[in-house]
Amino acid sequence: MIQANNISLAFGGRVLYKDVNLKFTKGNCYGIIGANGAGKSTFLKILTGEIEPNTGEISITTGERMSVLAQNQNAYDEETVLDTVLLGHKRLMEVQKEKDALYMKPDFSEEDGIRAGELETEFAELGGWEAESEAKQLLQSLGISEDIFYSKMKDVDPKIKVKILLAQALFGNPDILILDEPTNNLDFKTVRWLEEFLLNFENCVIIVSHNRHFLNKVCTHICDVDYGKINMFIGNYDFWYESSQLILRQMKDQNKKAEQRAKELKEFIARFSANASKSKQATSRKRELEKLTIEDIKPSSRKYPYINFEYTQEIGKEILKVDHLTKAGMFKNLTFNIEKGQKIAIFAKNSQIITTLFNIIQGIEKADHGQIFIGKTIKISSLPQNNNEYFENNTSSIVDWLRQFSKDQNETYIRSWLGRMLFTGEENLKPANVLSGGERVRCMLAKMMLEQGNLLLLDEPTNHLDLESITALNKGMQNFRGNILFSTHDQEIIETVANRIIDIVDENTIIDFTGTYEEYTEKYLK
Repeated sequence: MIQANNISLAFGGRVLYKDVNLKFTKGNCYGIIGANGAGKSTFLKILTGEIEPNTGEISITTGERMSVLAQNQNAYDEETVLDTVLLGHKRLMEVQKEKDALYMKPDFSEEDGIRAGELETEFAELGGWEAESEAKQLLQSLGISEDIFYSKMKDVDPKIKVKILLAQALFGNPDILILDEPTNNLDFKTVRWLEEFLLNFENCVIIVSHNRHFLNKVCTHICDVDYGKINMFIGNYDFWYESSQLILRQMKDQNKKAEQRAKELKEFIARFSANASKSKQATSRKRELEKLTIEDIKPSSRKYPYINFEYTQEIGKEILKVDHLTKAGMFKNLTFNIEKGQKIAIFAKNSQIITTLFNIIQGIEKADHGQIFIGKTIKISSLPQNNNEYFENNTSSIVDWLRQFSKDQNETYIRSWLGRMLFTGEENLKPANVLSGGERVRCMLAKMMLEQGNLLLLDEPTNHLDLESITALNKGMQNFRGNILFSTHDQEIIETVANRIIDIVDENTIIDFTGTYEEYTEKYLK
């Protein structure tokens, strides 16, 4: 168990949190959520002792071992891959090092023998004799080839390094496991493996992640950094979000009677209580959920952009046909036809393949062979992965920037669209070239909504977005009546939006599957 007692932290007069009291116990997985800059990762650093709070203390049950996912990929450059994993259990490595040093002594004494015996006992208790084989098995489970086990970390591909550092954190069955954005740069297969690992993990897990699907899958509790506090809720991310939004709607609607509000909330809680993430904790969590009252759940103070794609031109029979499209080194004879209502997720090992395909569809690039046919009723609106050309060297205010994409040039009208994307007051006068990555994407989404396209091309649209914007985008894509071609690393969007998958496996192999992502994985990724 790890406990935060009266934790407060402020930077330069800004209070991140005050008087935080939380208990993290064995058998549960806690997701830490909050707006960008709220202090999620900072709180993890307080838990690990990397940062000292202004007040309060962190207490850990005596004898329990904490393991933390390393963020510095270059920290172990001179170690081998296997040793890097073993170093996840620091005490075990200390014991082995001291033990080996004793046996190397030319003047090995009786006192050394006694100490060596003590170390041998501790080494065995810590699982030292099985450690190397367990580390190898963990690496293999993450898809890491045995060929590189004894390679130096500095010679390993960065994408593989991420998996090795994850293996390091998971190694040796730690009592407390702390993971900051563990799914970043992981492929879907590895994320699924990690989900299963954590679902079967019997100790305490504390996670910061922007991956909503991951939080929904593994979390038994959500800790919301908001109101200058950290409030803990039972349930996964969806339960926290839906219940928070429900209460917010009810608070705004003064005409509803309290009894009706209570009835709706009870029905909502009952629905979620039967949907536990971890089977071992399902019964106890269900009891806890059933005891919740309206007062136990606060609406979040965070704001969500309003994303709602609409179009005026009705879609005809012909939408988009790709006929034997070939681009050297990317795809060969790619052929597909889009039908009404289809929202297609495009997969490829290299994201540049998808970007190139989208550019060819829009006429920005040319294919080596093949043709593109676009229906007469189709208007394409796109969000490119790289939007630099729209913003770099553009010193116009974002009001003037957005005006160029609008039929209605009235400033009040333009500002209303920026307001939907959370730009208010003086923010509307920001020069376009100084916007952050997330602000640029929100501006691009406002542009798309004004364009009213009926075929959307979305190339990694969640890049740079916070959890609130991703959630709003997800709902906008779900509610859109037209067609979408999209690529994303956000599994929740793929699962809830896509009804067709096109997987460009390699230049010569293309899988075209009609169905949900879950059905696709059942057939092809098992």
